[in-house]
Amino acid sequence: MSTYERLIDLLDDHGASYRTIDHAPEGRTDLVSRLRGHAVEQAAKCVVVLVKVDKKTRKYVLAVVPGHVRVDLDALKALYNGRYAGFADNATAERLATSVSGTILPVTFTDELELVVDPLLLRHDVIFFNAARLDRSLALATEDYRRIAQPRVHPIAQRPTEPANNEIRRDMEANRA
Repeated sequence: MSTYERLIDLLDDHGASYRTIDHAPEGRTDLVSRLRGHAVEQAAKCVVVLVKVDKKTRKYVLAVVPGHVRVDLDALKALYNGRYAGFADNATAERLATSVSGTILPVTFTDELELVVDPLLLRHDVIFFNAARLDRSLALATEDYRRIAQPRVHPIAQRPTEPANNEIRRDMEANRA
């Protein structure tokens, strides 16, 4: 059974509200969001992160953030009291996620991969993500996503810098000069 079929079975078994969206093959969050016709903030960007807790203990985390932000590796390191956090190599990420980069689901089918979702993504009624395929995505009711995936919810997104703050900072620096 493919990862896509496994996902659909999981959602159907739990009575989830979702729809499929076929589109041109694309794995980049910003571009596929345009193809699907929604704000990039509603896209679930999924990244596999390696957290080294100590010399012998490693954890792999499926970090899920809105499409317009990046994963905050320091936040994940702190969450797990780790010594190091970095992106897992491609081969490991794809093995654990059972799909290729650009199609990683915001759910996990293995105990080796802990699911952590930033609360910013959960503010929307519907989230969007590639469904273990570059040419098909899902629009999934957020309430159903939370109920089925049961993610750990924690701030793990690098918040985008507000333009007003940048302007204030530039003004302050100009005044110092």
